[in-house]
Amino acid sequence: MKSRLLAACAAAALCAAALSAGAQAQNQAQNQTQAQAVASAPSPAEAKAFVDGAEKDLMAMGEYAARMAWVQATYITDDTNWLNAKVDAEANALSVKYAKQAARFDRTQVDPVTRRKLKLLKAGLVLPASDRPGAAQELADVQARLRALYSTGKVTIDGETLTLDDLDDRLRTERDPARIKAMWEAWHAVAKPMAADYPKLVKLANEGSAELGYKDTGALWRSWYDMEPDAFAAKTDALWAQVAPFYKNLHCYVRGRLNAKYGDAVQPKTGPIRADLTGNMWAQSWSNIYDIAAPQGLPGPGYDLTQSLVAKGYDATKMMKTGEGFYTSMGMAPLPDTFWKRSMITRPRDREVVCHASAWDVDNDQDIRVKMCTRVNADDFYTVHHELGHNFYQRAYAGQPYLFRGGANDGFHEAIGDFVGLSALTPTYLKQIGVIDAAPDADADIPYLLNMAMDKIAFLPFGLLVDKWRWQVFSGQIDPAHYNEAWWKLRAQYQGVAPPGPRPADAFDPGAKFHVADSTPYTRYFLARVYQFQFYRAACRQAGWKGPLNRCSVYGDKAVGEKFEKMLAMGQSKPWPEALEAFTGEKDLDASAIADYFAPLNAWLIKQNRGQSCGW
Repeated sequence: MKSRLLAACAAAALCAAALSAGAQAQNQAQNQTQAQAVASAPSPAEAKAFVDGAEKDLMAMGEYAARMAWVQATYITDDTNWLNAKVDAEANALSVKYAKQAARFDRTQVDPVTRRKLKLLKAGLVLPASDRPGAAQELADVQARLRALYSTGKVTIDGETLTLDDLDDRLRTERDPARIKAMWEAWHAVAKPMAADYPKLVKLANEGSAELGYKDTGALWRSWYDMEPDAFAAKTDALWAQVAPFYKNLHCYVRGRLNAKYGDAVQPKTGPIRADLTGNMWAQSWSNIYDIAAPQGLPGPGYDLTQSLVAKGYDATKMMKTGEGFYTSMGMAPLPDTFWKRSMITRPRDREVVCHASAWDVDNDQDIRVKMCTRVNADDFYTVHHELGHNFYQRAYAGQPYLFRGGANDGFHEAIGDFVGLSALTPTYLKQIGVIDAAPDADADIPYLLNMAMDKIAFLPFGLLVDKWRWQVFSGQIDPAHYNEAWWKLRAQYQGVAPPGPRPADAFDPGAKFHVADSTPYTRYFLARVYQFQFYRAACRQAGWKGPLNRCSVYGDKAVGEKFEKMLAMGQSKPWPEALEAFTGEKDLDASAIADYFAPLNAWLIKQNRGQSCGW
């Protein structure tokens, strides 16, 4: 209508009048259509009854599925794989049914609580199956095969059979580049068989996502964050822009130290870092090669956390009890007795299990557990504090309606334990609990911050690119023939790392990462790295901490704990900015807390890198 009027009007005044009349007519028509739609929509009472019924059914199915998944994860056999795939299919079908039915109430005028529950019902799926007969079971079968390939993966090197745990342990200390390369390539070969199934998973999940009204499964995943999917992608890019300069400084310094250790033939002075040389199978953490990167001429912390734990007689149970003690010191109730009776905290010797550490809320109430093959070392000491953060969060929001029993978003859930972990690794805390006898002098802060950055900051680009790859796979931007090529293109772009040699044509290196094989979204971990520093800075300010931020421990601070637990108890009942504000006073994600924490190290790195050609 507007284009025709513009062509017909000769006078500006006449044109404006006509446009105004046309706009009014158009608005009246739209209002009439909307009124008719609202009038024909189900009633608010019907919407609330639907939500109540969905919550009841989904809660019952959630407990059933969680118990079956626990059995499969702690006792892997063909039978438990089959049973878990079956219940996965049933749970997925139920969730998809309610997600699609929730759309019936889009135009119903409902209260804010019911509206949020309807939104969560529609967006709460990871891999939705199509309504097509057999699609749910087909998707569940593919998922089960991918998980089993990863979880039961073993490699043979020099006649010795090794698990991923074995390889992880050896990569920590192995410094022969040829042996490192052999271990890295052997594990990545485990993922090759996944290449046949992964396109099937993508196709099946996209089919279900389209039926829910999403462009693809990547768009579905990006819709979870109380903003439009494209806006969320832009937000993650903006956060990366805040931290990328610091990452480049760290990359430049570590590459220089690797070059000094191995020489130009193994690690050149310029270009990407050879991924396997980082001491981690995915180059997502570099702290295992701190001995190579340690600052020359500066004192270290004066203790080795792993050695201190061993010397103090720590075992898996004592590690868990210590982690629990941090949360209870802040005023939270101890873990229930069932936690200690039902958790798996060491690797059983008589069966295959999923050793990847995870926290479980089995009955959406008090049956919380950890599944972890705990080892007495610094990494697992941190992981214990992290996983228990999930459990204390789960218990805090157990009083919410079922659909609100979750993190404000999935990044929140990961950040809770990481925030506590930042305190747990400080010499302040380690001295408080008697793991070390004395805290080092302040001149040890640069080594401490460097070691921390080689874990926390080195992770950031990997935390971002895993889902960037999957988003592009789900959208069709990357086709199956180029899965591996695109994976390494993103790793070069964001991480500045490269494989130790040419990759085979049939390689599927993304599948060598658990979260890809398991279809666990990964952006949550990137967000968690940002949130945890925001939480930490806010907590230290509340505690009145006056020293260097990296030395702050809120262990034993019940005032901070009370405010913290109130945020946890909100669960998913409010948009995440409101939950963030409840504890920090800030309404938006902001990586400036990372800059505050690492400011002394960044200044030091800039000095160390003078004369170097940084970047890749």
